[in-house]
Parts: sequence; C-alpha cells; structure tokens
Amino acid sequence: MTDDIVNKIHLGDCIEIMKSLPKGCADMIFADPPYNLQLGGDLTRPDNSKVDAVDDDWDKFADFATYDKFTREWLGAARDCLSDTGTIWVIGSYHNIFRVGAIMQDLGFWILNDVVWRKTNPMPNFKGTRFTNAHETMIWATKTPNQKKYTFNYDALKVLNDDLQMRSDWSIPICNGGERLKDITGKKVHPTQKPEALLHRVITAATKPNDLILDPFFGSGTTGAVAKALGRNWIGLERDEGYALAANQRIANVVPASLEDVTPLKSKKEEVRVPFGSLVEQGILRAGDAIYSPKGEVAARVRSDGSIMCGDKIGSIHRIGAAVQSSPACNGWTYWHYRTDNGLVPIDFLRHQMRQKMAA
Repeated sequence: MTDDIVNKIHLGDCIEIMKSLPKGCADMIFADPPYNLQLGGDLTRPDNSKVDAVDDDWDKFADFATYDKFTREWLGAARDCLSDTGTIWVIGSYHNIFRVGAIMQDLGFWILNDVVWRKTNPMPNFKGTRFTNAHETMIWATKTPNQKKYTFNYDALKVLNDDLQMRSDWSIPICNGGERLKDITGKKVHPTQKPEALLHRVITAATKPNDLILDPFFGSGTTGAVAKALGRNWIGLERDEGYALAANQRIANVVPASLEDVTPLKSKKEEVRVPFGSLVEQGILRAGDAIYSPKGEVAARVRSDGSIMCGDKIGSIHRIGAAVQSSPACNGWTYWHYRTDNGLVPIDFLRHQMRQKMAA
C-alpha cells in the first residue's frame, strides 16, 4: 500500500473509491453509514426550540428499497477490501441496523457479536411518546462463516474492564465537551460524531499496531484520530469537503503513543511456551539450586532434568507444588520462588526473562 493511500482522507463516493482500493487491504473496517432516519419534519423541545437533529442530505433516501440497494453496494465493496483475517464493525440505530444486518448475512458475512453501546447521557425524548433512545447497536462480523483467524484481544479487553470479561453491552457517554468539533459559530461540525472512547475500545479489541483500518463514512474523523493515537494506519472515505477539512485538522493534532504502549496484552495462548527445564538448560537456574514456597517455609532442590525434589517427592514444579499444599493442582510458576537480594521472587519472572531473550 502506497503512502498516497494510507493515512489519508479520500474525497468522493465511498463505493467507487473502495472499488479502486487493493482487494484485501483492510485489517478492520469501521462503518457508520447513514441512518435513514426518514424524519417527518423538525424535532422540537417543550419550549418549541429546534433540536439539532440529523437532517443532512447524506441521510435522505427515497424509500427503503433505495436504502437497501445502497447498503448492498457499499457492503459488497467493503467486503472486497477486507482481508481474509479481518473483521468489520457496523454501527446503527433501530432505523437501519436490522436492515443492514440482514444484508450483511445475505452477502456472506458471519456475525460474531452485536454490541450495544449504551449511552450514559442520551438525548431525552421531548415529545414523551416513546422510550428515550439510549443506545445504538454495533454488528461485529468476519468476512466469511468459516473464517477461523481474526484478531480479538480478549485479555487486553479484560484488563480494560478491571480483569472482568468484557461484555457486549458498553456504557459510554455520547460525544460532548471539548471533544465535540464545532465551527466558529459554535455549531456542531457533524451531527453524529462518535465518542473517541467507543473507537478506542473497538480498535483495541480487534486490531494490532500497524494494522490498516478502513472507514468508508469518515465524517468528523474519529476513527482516524483514535487509530493514529493507537499506532494503527487508516484510510478515510468522505464525500463532504467540510467534514474532511475538520477531520484533517483534528487528526493533525493527534500525538501517537509509543509502540510499546499501544501493543495489546497478549493472551497466555499466544505466549511462547517455556518449560521449566529450559531455565536449567540455559543456566538461569542450576541443578542443586533451591526454590521456595511464597513465604519461604518450604524448600525444594532443582534437578538437572527440570524436575524438583522436596523431601522424598520428585516431580514437576506443578506436581510438587500441589503435593506440598495437599492441593489437587498448582501453578508452579507462581508458587515457587527464588531468593534475591531483595527477597523472594516468583520463578515466573525468570520465565518472562527467558521469553524476552527468545524474542530478541
């Protein structure tokens, strides 16, 4: 991919531009398509002041058939741009997301989750004739039903959620305050600007540093701003020059974090397997060295084959750790410690050092 394509906003029709992009170029697509609200007149507050709603030309379609045709065309072009290991996120409201989801399935996408963005500060329903619209829905999907490989940073999302498995309902405020782009008159630059926190979570969940994220409805540039901050590449497609200008100015002010700080936490499955015996082979621990229980009251001796001896018991660090505790199982890496000038340290620290050495 050339520099004149990546990390740029491309003005024009998103369908035609996507058709011109290399097939399979995108590692992730985030799409915030027109809602097709079909508003029947102005929305007003109880004091008769007008609500700044979505009434732009880009959200106006003659009928559902026209909207569905548009949806099939842009989703088809997007699918061609998506890599065979990539995923797509599409966000929408009740006005359009069900039609979009059905068309995605018709085109061969495989839905992994629907994620509910619960707005903690939604706009009230001023007429009092319906429930307050307090959420939007995101569909997360793979390119094909049999796609086995795709990025999902499960452990990173778990850490982000205070060590609890991330659920499919996300409570995040709508975009407001200093994050909201406004023109010189104080008017919102874009009526449906998404909060950076929402894109932060999406991008953290489904991409790696230097991945390429495609946004076919770039708008105010939230995807590009967060992608740059998190060390990802991006391509934005936008037909409105005013939106593109504001997005470019916004993204230019973003300072990306270091690669080390934006690399998602790896899962245990992804880490290189290091047997305890490798520490002995490499001389990190030697035959005859002592290792200890967390408080130091139990000691075992390291043997040359990677087993350990504690009293008359010989076996792996896990088996002997379980035996001395009369427990059915034990993680020997965290139970056994070695002595340093600063006290006892888990032998898992030595495994971490070994992994770093292997990766160098």
